[in-house]
Amino acid sequence: MTEAKPPTPPLAFIKPFTTRVFNRFSRHFAGWLPGFGIIEHTGRKSGTAYRTPMNVFRDGSDWIFALTYGSDVQWLKNVSAAGECQLVTRRKRIELVNPRVFVDPKRRVMPFPVRQFLGLMRVTEFVRMSPRADDHDSRSRNASATSANSGDANTL
Repeated sequence: MTEAKPPTPPLAFIKPFTTRVFNRFSRHFAGWLPGFGIIEHTGRKSGTAYRTPMNVFRDGSDWIFALTYGSDVQWLKNVSAAGECQLVTRRKRIELVNPRVFVDPKRRVMPFPVRQFLGLMRVTEFVRMSPRADDHDSRSRNASATSANSGDANTL
């Protein structure tokens, strides 16, 4: 039996603008500004390295990403196929594994103001990832070397 997917969020129509324009701009601050991060992943077919800016929040030791355009997005397909990615947030690099998509209509894992905003956008899908068990010291590594290369990266 096929599992029903939640409806596409109403702002999905701005995805081309976000991908082509806003993401290029936001890569300049997403790696260090609180509540933001850059997911580094590899294309599952092309092998191309991508850097996708995202809003990201902690939940215990896990990291939660709101899927504002739903779960049918290329970055998530790439990360799911690989089973891992790297997150650059607050100038730290964290290796993440085990991406798990879940639906939460009440958006309980999000901070209150974000929960309200996502409610207006009717976002109900999220992905949870855990830090790699053998990567306990990754939080202390500086990610500034990768942020210097952010201008020529791609985003899906």
